[in-house]
Amino acid sequence: MPRNSGGGASAILLPLFLSALLLRCFVCYADGGGGGSLDADVAALSDFRLAADRSGALASWDLAANPAPCGTWRGVSCAGGRVTRLVLEGFGLSGDAALPALARLDGLRVLSLKGNGLTGAIPDLSPLAGLKLLFLAGNSLSGPIPPSIGALYRLYRLDLSFNNLSGVVPPELNRLDRLLTLRLDSNRLSGGIDGIALPVLQDFNVSNNLLTGRIPVAMAKFPVGAFGGNAGLCSAPLPSCKDEAQQPNASAAVNASATPPCPPAAAMVASSPSAKPAGAATSGKGKMSCAAVVAIVAGDFAVVGLVAGLLFCYFWPRLSGRRSARRLREGEKIVYSSSPYGATGVVTAAGGTFERGKMVFLEDVSSGGGKRFELDDLLRASAEMLGKGGCGTAYKAVLGDGSVVAVKRLRDATAAAASKKDFEHHMAVLGRLRHPNIVPLNAYYYARDEKLLVYEFMPNGSLFSLLHGNRGPGRTPLDWAARMRIASAAARGLAYIHHASRRGSGTPRLAHGNIKSTNILLDKAGVGRLADCGLAQLGSSPAAAAARSAGYRAPEAPPPPRPWASQKGDVYAFGVVLLELLTGRCPGSELPNGGVVVELPRWVQSVVREEWTSEVFDLELMKDKGIEEEMVAMLQLALSCASAAPDQRPKIGYVVKMIEEIRACGEASPSHESMDESSGVSVSDSPAVSEGGAISQ
Repeated sequence: MPRNSGGGASAILLPLFLSALLLRCFVCYADGGGGGSLDADVAALSDFRLAADRSGALASWDLAANPAPCGTWRGVSCAGGRVTRLVLEGFGLSGDAALPALARLDGLRVLSLKGNGLTGAIPDLSPLAGLKLLFLAGNSLSGPIPPSIGALYRLYRLDLSFNNLSGVVPPELNRLDRLLTLRLDSNRLSGGIDGIALPVLQDFNVSNNLLTGRIPVAMAKFPVGAFGGNAGLCSAPLPSCKDEAQQPNASAAVNASATPPCPPAAAMVASSPSAKPAGAATSGKGKMSCAAVVAIVAGDFAVVGLVAGLLFCYFWPRLSGRRSARRLREGEKIVYSSSPYGATGVVTAAGGTFERGKMVFLEDVSSGGGKRFELDDLLRASAEMLGKGGCGTAYKAVLGDGSVVAVKRLRDATAAAASKKDFEHHMAVLGRLRHPNIVPLNAYYYARDEKLLVYEFMPNGSLFSLLHGNRGPGRTPLDWAARMRIASAAARGLAYIHHASRRGSGTPRLAHGNIKSTNILLDKAGVGRLADCGLAQLGSSPAAAAARSAGYRAPEAPPPPRPWASQKGDVYAFGVVLLELLTGRCPGSELPNGGVVVELPRWVQSVVREEWTSEVFDLELMKDKGIEEEMVAMLQLALSCASAAPDQRPKIGYVVKMIEEIRACGEASPSHESMDESSGVSVSDSPAVSEGGAISQ
């Protein structure tokens, strides 16, 4: 275990450790809220039960039988000795005096009472300053939406749909600058919505109300169904408002009265709102007939066409020659620039030649079940571009026999950075990296103008797409157990790379050099694997290197495009990936206040200092119970890996050990026993390995 003697790191890790001991992950508020007690929470819940539970659905809320509500009362969750979640959906609750009691739960973060029969008005909920999710849909609540909801500045989701609410949409809702969901549909709301301006809103619905007026331009991005059932609403995406439709018609009527019947070309000129009536320009002795106008327009087109034809004839031979020479490097599909056949070279349409290369298969391909093929097989394969990275462009290639491989076409700058001898030696080193958590390099192709790498295809995408893709409605969140499995797999793969030189194979000291969430892929079994191992040492273009390293490059690294990779740098980048898993954010992501996360470790440290640890964690993880201590422990580990001082970062072997210990503690917890191991990437952490070292298919 490395020594962490830096004062800055200690200043960050000490409050985290205290947070873990006190279990304050979800109940520490920056505004001083949460100053109540569990006894006060129990009293509020008891009052709520007396007012709302007429069917006995909350029988477990019995102080005599269950004096401690946390973990024993249905729908109640606690953290840090306070009630933080109350989820009672479809419990048959009713009554018009029940909700005010819940306004006393000032430690509440999640309140969901969907699908009950609660009546009366929505009370003042401003004491719930830490509330993030509020779901009251499917009740019979009446009266106006209280403006005090605008004081819940931490709110992410607000659903008041399918009630009997009336009045206007309060402008105070615009204070909720973090709001992602606003559902007010199927009520009796009136007035307009032109005052709504929520910058990060993703899910919006006000259908089936009594709303009137113009839909604001900022809301036009939502579908028609979000506004339907409001006879008085107009403008995009609904039909245009009457004043919008009448103005063009009036202008057209004026023009029609002053203009004689003309062919369509003349009519189009006259119908322009800024144009004069045609008769005003052609009246009197100089009046021009419609046939003359058509002849002039046709003549103009003929002249333009003639000039365009002459230019085409002059420039086309030159452009076509250059395109033939460069077509192989600029196409979106894989079109290779050289062939392994012939004696000296391949003549192109431009008269040039390319150096010949050959497909080189690396060890263990045949023993691991891989198929050898020729370059012609790749030439005939259908190809789909998967993405562009700092080192090159990746494609999915389907060969003639139906087998699928991933092909990375190295950038020109990357390819030119190494001599043929150095390139082949480096490929041989990378080809010996055979581990269940590494994407294997099976073959490569080398020629002066083209360098290709052939990998096993990973069909389940990347960690980046799982974490950050489609954050809107309909998304399937990545749960805590799946995130831990992926983190553990990536750490084991990185440890194998770092320790490969110690196995007596003559392999030099290795580093990955480009650890990031887009380079952690999932195979067909959902197991996490590291991709692009060792390619950073080949170099890349300045722009590509800067884009690749943004947010993941260690502070001690030289500025791009200088090729650089170190094991300490790998640990730093892996720490950033762990922070991605914990926060749901990535370097370059936007913040609710309009800022941008440039350096994720620095942002996390600032939030931990100013707003306590709970504000760091991904909102999607709030549904997983009993993981607070694991999350804080992982946060400590991630910040240790992402320390600014290289000598304060742990070695990857220690990181693997700590992740496994945290996972073991979590799996031993009763709250994890019911977790579905078959969903998403919930797969075995130890896939079968053949004797040759490749993953058994």
